[in-house]
Amino acid sequence: MQTIVNRHNLNMPKLGLGTWPMLGDECTRAVLQALDVGYRHIDTAAAYNNEAAVGDALAATNVPREQIHVTSKVWWDKLSPQDMRASFDNTLKALQSDYIDLFMIHWPTKDWDLARTIDTLVSLKESGRARNIGVANFPLPLLREVVETMGAPLSAIQVEYHVTLGQRDLLAFAREHDMALTAYSPLARNKVSEIPEIKRIAEKHGVLPTQVALKWLLDQPNVAAIPKASSKTNQLANLASLDVNLDDDDRATIAALPKNQRMVSPEFAPQWDAAE
Repeated sequence: MQTIVNRHNLNMPKLGLGTWPMLGDECTRAVLQALDVGYRHIDTAAAYNNEAAVGDALAATNVPREQIHVTSKVWWDKLSPQDMRASFDNTLKALQSDYIDLFMIHWPTKDWDLARTIDTLVSLKESGRARNIGVANFPLPLLREVVETMGAPLSAIQVEYHVTLGQRDLLAFAREHDMALTAYSPLARNKVSEIPEIKRIAEKHGVLPTQVALKWLLDQPNVAAIPKASSKTNQLANLASLDVNLDDDDRATIAALPKNQRMVSPEFAPQWDAAE
């Protein structure tokens, strides 16, 4: 498994397991199974209501904790310093761990004290309990303010990214600042299997459309992907995407697809960048 390593001491496998919207025993079983077949990157969040289920899997697996990268996130209504620290403490308790590999702000919000929020996030890294920090769903102007103006040592940004949603500008910024970009909804809510061009590429290589879509992401420097997969069949299929060999014609075909098909944009979402 390839990993993304950067100057902030991030060491994150490029392919991870997304856990939303799995809950309870289903989530615990899926995470245990994923660890058993070779996954070493698990993504969760306070808002998913499954951190405890992930924690049960971490406690039950034979894989040493230090070999597993775990990402979690604080929700947008818990971004005051006191609320963020409480949320962070609850995350560690739920995960049954005394540290987290990557702790992120899940969504930006309005009418917040950005400086105090970021200072609190940085303090969690400085305490050593958050090995790395990052943000999710931040548009480029806000990310630039946090990284360049405020100097926050962010290791990663997590955003929706797939064959029909481009993140060119964010990815260029991430590479410039030695950050990982983690792609959530990397299969476009499974719509990649319906795209004729992706299906043709898959048929050409004798693989699944989902494997083509994942490998396109994983071939890119600094990019990780966290597809949700509860069944062993799907978990193994996603792992097998690492063995797909896309050629220049395949990449040109994917590049020509529309790149404005956003699947996730809740009412509290920020103003997305227009030029992608």
